[in-house]
Amino acid sequence: MDLKNLESLSFFGPELILTGTILLLIVLDLFVQNKRNLAVLALVGSLASLVATFDLYSAPQGWLFYRMVVLDNFSLFFKVVTLLAAICVIWMSLGNREVRQVYQGEYYTLLLTSALGMFFMASATNLLSAYLSLELVSLTSYVLTGFLPRNRRSSEAALKYLIYGGVASGTMIYGMSWIFGMTGSLDYAAIQQALAAGEMNRVALFMAFIFVFAGFGYKIAFVPFHMWSPDVYQGAPIPFTAFLSVASNAAGLAILMRFFFAGISRVTPDGAWESVTAVEWPQVIFYASILTMTVGNFCALNQKNLKRMLAYSGIAHAGYMLMGLAILTSDGLIAILFYIVVYLIMNVGAFLVVAMIGNSTASEDIEAYRGLAWRGAALPAVCLAVFLFSLTGLPPFAGFIGKFLLFAAVLKEGGIFIVLALVAVANSVVSLYYYAKVVKVMFLDTPEAGDNAVALGCNHYALLIPLTVLTIVLGLYFQPLVQYAALSLQFFVK
Repeated sequence: MDLKNLESLSFFGPELILTGTILLLIVLDLFVQNKRNLAVLALVGSLASLVATFDLYSAPQGWLFYRMVVLDNFSLFFKVVTLLAAICVIWMSLGNREVRQVYQGEYYTLLLTSALGMFFMASATNLLSAYLSLELVSLTSYVLTGFLPRNRRSSEAALKYLIYGGVASGTMIYGMSWIFGMTGSLDYAAIQQALAAGEMNRVALFMAFIFVFAGFGYKIAFVPFHMWSPDVYQGAPIPFTAFLSVASNAAGLAILMRFFFAGISRVTPDGAWESVTAVEWPQVIFYASILTMTVGNFCALNQKNLKRMLAYSGIAHAGYMLMGLAILTSDGLIAILFYIVVYLIMNVGAFLVVAMIGNSTASEDIEAYRGLAWRGAALPAVCLAVFLFSLTGLPPFAGFIGKFLLFAAVLKEGGIFIVLALVAVANSVVSLYYYAKVVKVMFLDTPEAGDNAVALGCNHYALLIPLTVLTIVLGLYFQPLVQYAALSLQFFVK
């Protein structure tokens, strides 16, 4: 299937629904007095788009809009992940203290616009559409990061994010120009054919891939393009921080996987992946994975702010997921897809507890969690402990299965990859220290005189409890999610 513009619209339902919701939010914001209704509209629009996305699984796969984007199971998977993250974050935003301070019409409009950009990141099969989609996500993210009024920390975070993003964007488009000059095309399929057919200058091609990897990879905050992450996580509104930590990372991985696998690699007759160029780009990802998980975990050890700790934790988890790219196998990719869903559940749950406690205490420091279980917040404390132990990778939680699949895929390749797996295991042990430190503060530290009882609203429990249950259930019964991840690993490359 290779459709033109008007023909493609019939397979563009999720994007059209999201676009219509965004336009409605812009118009209704001028008239609606109760801004909570705008959140409800954003929630309904996201749910409708999710239903339309699932409906597309029965549609034929193929190119849309003159081969600028593609419809396949891989893109649908990331659309589902993005919408689930958006739905959770919109629900989290209802009644959130920080969101009540901002212009809510613009907030939900920008949030859904960012989600729309992530749709295109997952389905882009052309370097131009990939660049434009990433810029759409980046520009809306810059604004949302600095959305808190009269907050110097938020403004500073937005400025740092803009500077780092601008550098990464310029680096990426410079690499794209090299690829276009050497292959004569921006289309992934044409690039793959050109690389397979002709002898390219290996040094020039290697530098081009490094530049593109840097531009795409800054969205998942891999080292050394991670320095924006802690400040942005700390300065942005907590619900948007949760969205950034899961949806943005997922979209960054989607665009990396689409380019480095469907774009410059191919499947051999025996079902294995191989690079179509002599450039050893998996080795670059190998060392980036080791560096990213190590820096992320060790920098998280001494953090006193829980949002900054989760930021460095997110960097470390990006390193774990890069392992699945480095081994260049389908098992590695399936493990990444599984881990993305599990990470969404764990991290959104952790940030939800941070938002709940922040609403009551107006603090994000770990000290604010001292004796939390004995100050009227026993259930959130237990839930946060579940999420943190799952992020560590302890059984019987979903994070254990996610890491097990990643480590098993890496160990299956043997050789130098055994070192990669050992480094990942060592880093998981290191991470236990700072995750357990928070649990210890909540349950074992004695509340002091200034630690007042925590008053919590009931609306967040409707999201917190299902996320906690899923974290436990997917650690015990995970086969359906593994099957869904395997089904989603279908790139349309004809």
